[in-house]
Amino acid sequence: MRSFQVFAGMTPERAASMLRKLSQEVPAIFREAVDAAALASKTRPVYLRRQPFERRAETVRRALSRVASNTMADELLAVYFLECRKELLLEWLDVAGLAHEDGALEEDMPKQPEEAVLREAVTKFQGDDDPDRPLLLRSFAAQQAIDWPALDALLDAEP
Repeated sequence: MRSFQVFAGMTPERAASMLRKLSQEVPAIFREAVDAAALASKTRPVYLRRQPFERRAETVRRALSRVASNTMADELLAVYFLECRKELLLEWLDVAGLAHEDGALEEDMPKQPEEAVLREAVTKFQGDDDPDRPLLLRSFAAQQAIDWPALDALLDAEP
């Protein structure tokens, strides 16, 4: 799975919730996303910026669901978890046993843990109803530095 597919699989409501938090905590990145979405939808950025939030969020979600927007989708998901939900990211990295410094991986391409260890880490991490937990796992698996077929299989097996 790649980052554009993460956005393609998101419901409009889930995307709006995530993008609202991003717009409040990292407004410059949200504005970049809106401007990129405007260009992708052949709309003037100033016009889209003046639309109600839900319309802007849906336009951003649709734009980031395109293959050509994968780089921007990568960046947006990374910023969301590094800036808005860092505690969740740190929890996942610790549960997965990955060496990191304040959320930044120490290895460029970390090796996949053993399948049983990974399964246990995913199960432990998904312990509550926070909708960002499955999103974080999908976003993590979508990063280019992560080539973990067992994680992909675990996530694909979920409903």
